[in-house]
Formats: sequence, C-alpha cells, structure tokens
Amino acid sequence: MSGKPRDCRARVVAVRALAPDILEADLRVEDPVALEFDAGQWISVRLGPKTVRAYSIASAPRSGSVITLCADVVPGGVGSQWFRGLEPGSPVEFKGPLGGFVFTRADPRRPFFVAEEIGIVPIRAILADLYETGFGREAALVSWARDPGWLVYHGELNSLARRYPGFAYHPVVERPADGWAGETGSLIEAVERHAPPSEGHVGYVAGGEKTIHAVRDLLVGRGMERKAVKWEKFW
Repeated sequence: MSGKPRDCRARVVAVRALAPDILEADLRVEDPVALEFDAGQWISVRLGPKTVRAYSIASAPRSGSVITLCADVVPGGVGSQWFRGLEPGSPVEFKGPLGGFVFTRADPRRPFFVAEEIGIVPIRAILADLYETGFGREAALVSWARDPGWLVYHGELNSLARRYPGFAYHPVVERPADGWAGETGSLIEAVERHAPPSEGHVGYVAGGEKTIHAVRDLLVGRGMERKAVKWEKFW
C-alpha cells in the first residue's frame, strides 16, 4: 500500500510526444529517493501560489524512483503550458501520492475498465502492475477515443492482450481513419456491447464527468451495485 502524501522534489529526465497533443514525461524522484504509491494514484503539482494541477501516474509502482506522467495538452491552460514547457533537467515539486482509484488485490471480483481518451492513464498503470505481478484473473477494458490518434497506449494494450488471454481489450473510435479495422461508435454503445454480467465484477471508469455518470448508470442498471463502480474524473 502507498504511504501518506508528502511534499516531494523531482527532476525531468525525458519528455516524449505520444501524439501531437499528448505528452509523456519521466521524472526522477530526488526527495524522497523513491515514491511509494499504488497503481492508479496521482500527484498534485504546484504551479503557482494558488494554482495546482493533478496528474495521474502512468507508470507502475515497481520503479518508484522514476515516475511517468502523461497529459492531454489541448486545453491550453496553465497546466497545459507547464507540461509543454517541461524538458530534461526541469525541476518539479509535487505532493503525493493521492487518490483512491486503485485495485485491491484482496477483492475477488473481476475488473471491468472503461477509459475515455486520456482517462486511460491510471488504468494503464493498474493493468501494467496487475499483469507484471502475476494477476491470474480475467479483466476487460473498453478504451474509447474520437479517432485512432487519441487511443493512447493502444499498441501496448494490444500486446498485453496477446500475451495474456484473460485480458480482453476493446478499442473503439468515433471517427475511424484509413486502415482502422476495429470497432466504431460511441463509448456508451461499446460499453453496452462489452459490459459483463454484474455479478462478480467491479467497474473502473476514467474520463469526463458526463461519461462517468452515463457508464455508472448503465452498469447499475444492469445490476451492479453503485458502490462497485469506482471512478476518476479528468474534466
């Protein structure tokens, strides 16, 4: 389990563009020397006296000395400007870890994940942690995006599904590009197609507030207990 939130200092060691408007940054933690956290948690970065921004940790906890953040910088606000300005050597002060969007291994239920675009970040961390540490149960993910370019970590998740037959990956786009052979349509349509029977399952939904409410209502309508649907709001 993660430790209590604390003030931390880190330094950027690498920045990558996963798509024109989606950036990933690796931070080497300097104080403390490693961050103890649970997959799915986030950190709070102070950008000014009264300005903070939350960023989910995209990496699994096994390498707490270097953590990876991933952000959609389309909004163009102060957080987007800060993330675009990161470069190797940049200092970063933050507080963490924070958040309860985590999978409890003692929970016998099978997880059903739903991600809306950048909401895939904490889910990617959870899945990486589970399958790299011997998770033996079935799990499923519906990952939706406006077009294939916004399906962050698509290649990695495809590879995960090939290596672990118990993991079902369902990528869905609203506007297919040339060469797209996968599912198309709305996120809710995809959830309706792939949502499992409520018994023995727990839901994890990450994305916009409207999506969270719609998916939660759909799953509850199918018999899942409301408290069995965990969520992480990005906008």
